[in-house]
Amino acid sequence: MGGMDHQAMARGRLAVLSAHVAAALDGSASLSTGFLEAAPCSAAVAGRGRSLSVVDERTGKKYQILVSQDGTIKATDFKKIAAGPNDKGLKLYDPGYLNTAPVRSSICYIDGDEGILRYRGYPIEELAEGSSFLEVAYLLMYGNLPSEGQLADWEFAVSQHSAVPQGLLDIIQSMPHDAHPMGVLASAMSALSVFHPDANPALKGQDIYKSKQVRDKQIIRVLGKVPTIAAAAYLRMAGRPPVLPSNNLSYSENFLYMLDSLGNRSYRPNPRLARALDILFILHAEHEMNCSTAAARHLASSGVDVYTALAGAVGALYGPLHGGANEAVLKMLSEIGSVENIPDFIEGVKNRKRKMSGFGHRVYKNYDPRAKVIRKLAEEVFSIVGRDPLIEVAISLEKAALSDEYFVKRKLYPNVDFYSGLIYRAMGFPTEFFPVLFAIPRMAGYLSHWKESLDDPDTKIMRPAQVYTGVWLRHYMPLKERMLSSDEDKLEQVAVSNATRRRLAGSGA
Repeated sequence: MGGMDHQAMARGRLAVLSAHVAAALDGSASLSTGFLEAAPCSAAVAGRGRSLSVVDERTGKKYQILVSQDGTIKATDFKKIAAGPNDKGLKLYDPGYLNTAPVRSSICYIDGDEGILRYRGYPIEELAEGSSFLEVAYLLMYGNLPSEGQLADWEFAVSQHSAVPQGLLDIIQSMPHDAHPMGVLASAMSALSVFHPDANPALKGQDIYKSKQVRDKQIIRVLGKVPTIAAAAYLRMAGRPPVLPSNNLSYSENFLYMLDSLGNRSYRPNPRLARALDILFILHAEHEMNCSTAAARHLASSGVDVYTALAGAVGALYGPLHGGANEAVLKMLSEIGSVENIPDFIEGVKNRKRKMSGFGHRVYKNYDPRAKVIRKLAEEVFSIVGRDPLIEVAISLEKAALSDEYFVKRKLYPNVDFYSGLIYRAMGFPTEFFPVLFAIPRMAGYLSHWKESLDDPDTKIMRPAQVYTGVWLRHYMPLKERMLSSDEDKLEQVAVSNATRRRLAGSGA
C-alpha cells in the first residue's frame, strides 16, 4: 500500500501545528466571522486531497483510493478490492471505532497529542473563563456566540420550559428510593417522548424535524427540563418531594436552588459555588464523537424521536467506563489514603497489581485541557466548603506520576475525571450522582449533534457490518436425535430463593 512517506507526514503535522499557532497569535481571529468557518488546517496537510495506490498481492491488481481534503477515505471504496468472483470485497475491522469517522462535524475539535479542545473554534480555556453554560450551549447549537439580545431570548426560552409534567414527577416518585439516579434520568428522558407526542416522528411523520421551529422547541424543552428531572432524582434519594424551578435564577443557580431550597422561594445558592458548577457544565458540555454522543447519533439515524435518542445516550453515559470514571478516581484516592502510601501504589501500578484511575484517555496523549481548569477550580470550591483531605493525595499522586518515566513514556496524563470527583464530593454530591452532573450539560452536545445530523446530506441509518465467525452451515435435527456436547455453551442453574423453595414444597405447586 502506497501513501505519504515520513517527510510528507512530518510536513503535514507541521501544517496542523502552524494553523494552531497562527490562530493563537491572531488576537482578533476569535472575533471574526472567518474564524468560525471551516478550519483550513485540514486542507493544508501535505498529501491530502490525493489518492492512495493499493496493490492487492493476492491478485496483483492495483487500485486507486481517493483521499479527501479532510484526510479521510471512504470505507466503501475497499469493497471493490476482491480476490475472486465470490469474494464480497474487503471490510474494515475496527473494534471500538479506534480509527473510524462515521460523521463529518463542525461542532468540536480535539487534538489529543497537543491537548487541544475547542467548541466551534473557541478554546475551552477561554470559554470556561469568560462564558456561561447557556451561552456555550447556544454556541454549540447554532455555531456562533449569541448577541446580548439573542442570549436574553435564549435564557428566557429555556427557563420557560423548565417545568416538568406532573405525570413524569409521579413516575420518578414511584421509583424505589434507592434507585440509581442515572436509571431515573434515563427512564425520565424516555418518558418525555410519551408526554410530547407532538414531537414524535412515529406519530407525526418523518418530516416533522424538517421544521426549524419544531427542532428548536425540542432543544429548549430538553435543556430546560433536564435540571428539573435531575433535581427530582436527587431529592428522591433523600425521600424529599420535588421542588419547582425558579425563573429568576441562572441555569446553575436554579439547579442548586431546586436541590437546597426546601421549597423556600427566597433561598439563593452561593453565587461562587453556582459559578463553579457552571464552569464544570461548560467543560462537560461536548466532547466530539464519544461513546454516548455516538449512541445519540446512532439512534437518531433511525428517525426516532429526540427524547428516545437522548435516553439511549444517557444509558451509554451510565457505564462506569464513561460517565462513572470520576467515581473510580475517588475510590482509588481513598484506598491510597495518604501521601506516604503513594510510592507503593505507583509501584503496584507499574507491576500491574493496581489500577490508576483518572490518568490516560482514549483521545488525549497530553494533559487534558479540562483537567487544568478543574484543578484551579478545586481550590475555589475548597475555599468555600472546606478542603477535601484527598486533594493532597491527588496533587502528590499527579506530581509523582508525571515525574516517573513509566507514565511519561506511555503519555499518561490526568484527565477531566481526576479532579472533578473531588469537587463534586466537596460540594456534597453523593458519588452515584456524579454521572448525572455529567449528563446535564452533555445534553447540549447531544442536541447539537442531533441537530447537525438532521442537516447532514450524508446521514444514513447506521448499520455497521460484521465479520461472521460462526458455523458456516448445518441442518436442523429433531429434538430426540440431538446429542448433548460437554463443551457447548448452555444455561447454567438459576439460583432459587428460599421463598421459591417454600412454595415448591407445598402441594399443588
